[in-house]
Amino acid sequence: MRITVLCENTARDPALLAEHGLSLLLETQGHRILFDMGQTDAFSKNAERLGVCLADVDLAILSHGHYDHGGGIRRFLELNSRAPLYLSGLAFGEHYHGSDRYIGLDQSLRESPRLCRVCKDRSIFPGGTILTAGVGEEIHPIPSAGLTVKQNGVFCPECFLHEQYLLVEEAGRRILISGCSHRGVRNLLDRFSPDVFVGGLHLSGLDPTDAADAKALAEVGADMSRSGARFWTGHCTGEKAYRALKSLLGDRLSYLSTGDCIEI
Repeated sequence: MRITVLCENTARDPALLAEHGLSLLLETQGHRILFDMGQTDAFSKNAERLGVCLADVDLAILSHGHYDHGGGIRRFLELNSRAPLYLSGLAFGEHYHGSDRYIGLDQSLRESPRLCRVCKDRSIFPGGTILTAGVGEEIHPIPSAGLTVKQNGVFCPECFLHEQYLLVEEAGRRILISGCSHRGVRNLLDRFSPDVFVGGLHLSGLDPTDAADAKALAEVGADMSRSGARFWTGHCTGEKAYRALKSLLGDRLSYLSTGDCIEI
């Protein structure tokens, strides 16, 4: 598998755009897959600068219904006239930070015929499966971190059932691609047993200088280490949390920045 980072919070090359968001181009088993579309059209501008033709993408996947992963949906649909976009059937829920900041998707796109709603695990090509958020399978708590979903006019703590993942099985390995891992990287490792994990870990709210946060990071790092997996991360992991985990995992953890291209 070849992964090109079209957009992330950071960029090593000043000619590329960075924003709080994520967009990855995956090339595997003859398929070109766009995984998430960032917050704006920055991913498409970076794609052009990197020589990536988004019109050639075969299919797209939205990891969950937040603006920093699906804000570029409209631009992608303009640039690519054929690729289906797979997203959770719950992705267009009313997602908020607290009760005043809407962080969901552009509701005007919800009836687009290009959208393929996924409600249960679904094979999309041989060796490639979209995995939906499990219910009742969590071993470790899933903090809402102040995020909510508005249901029948009432703001409820998020449980992130609109999150989904891509599992690619190739060359005897299980490669799991995640957007933010809102439901907890420890839970995802327990449930899917990947050999390779790529995606954000949603740990940016943790401060390693705080005793409680340091303990939480140590527990996450210990489970990551025990899993035996190789990790590439970025976006919502947070730079402080990344450094703390890097000290525990060493070469098994790497940061992915805008413009990076890796072979897995």
